[in-house]
Amino acid sequence: AKKLEDLYHQTLLGFEHAEKNAILTIKPGAGGTEAMDWAEMLLRMYTRWAERHGFKVELVDVTPGPEAGIDSAELIVRGENAYGLLSAERGVHRLVRPSPFDSTGRRHTSFASVEVSPEVDDTVEIEIKPEDLRIDVFRAQGHGGQGVNTTDSAVRIVHLPTGIIVTSQATRSQHKNKELAMKVLKSRLFEREWQKRQEEMAKLRGEQKAIEWGSQIRSYVLDKQYVKDHRTGLMRHDPDKVLDGDLDDLIWAGLEWRAGLRQAEPGAVEEE
Repeated sequence: AKKLEDLYHQTLLGFEHAEKNAILTIKPGAGGTEAMDWAEMLLRMYTRWAERHGFKVELVDVTPGPEAGIDSAELIVRGENAYGLLSAERGVHRLVRPSPFDSTGRRHTSFASVEVSPEVDDTVEIEIKPEDLRIDVFRAQGHGGQGVNTTDSAVRIVHLPTGIIVTSQATRSQHKNKELAMKVLKSRLFEREWQKRQEEMAKLRGEQKAIEWGSQIRSYVLDKQYVKDHRTGLMRHDPDKVLDGDLDDLIWAGLEWRAGLRQAEPGAVEEE
């Protein structure tokens, strides 16, 4: 049974670059502090998931929110099939809870997006013209303490044709931060082109519905104690465990959905 399960998992991870490291970009949606706090909760969730699997996590950039949470985060998860597994997490994640930032404790809904790209190496050719880049350097930000950088070593790269912005303040070396930011930019451009190719192939095959990479994939409803995957209908009634990185069944269900092997039954994912 274990061999069959392993074979099935290998089949689900049989797509291009599944074996590579993963680059995650987490951004809060509209909603100010509430959404920024949710983005930080997702950052912790994926970090804990990676730790459970013995993967290494490198924070390329974390920009703190003005009051709480984070304004954005970029991280590399290094481990076997990290991209293949985490690619199922791409999309919009929704949180519903009584807000800790509301003195009346009212119920709030927050959104955050998760983008996932494979970390591509020099064997993958991605053309980046120098004139298409705007590169800024600035002082690294942080939550305070002795580790805060006091030199202008953080690097922000804007790819003008696409509007993609990558920031790195992972190290105290401006050169290393620029190198890391360029690697992330290259990976995100590769992912963008790959998605475009997938959509074009789907049209050529006459498929009615393109892959909805950016759609809302999951709701985490804390006051009613459940997590609901909108693609597969999978329900969990232990949101604390999910938010602590216990994600494997949700991830595999997402991979089955993408492979066309699983879908939600009508009415299985109705809104609360």
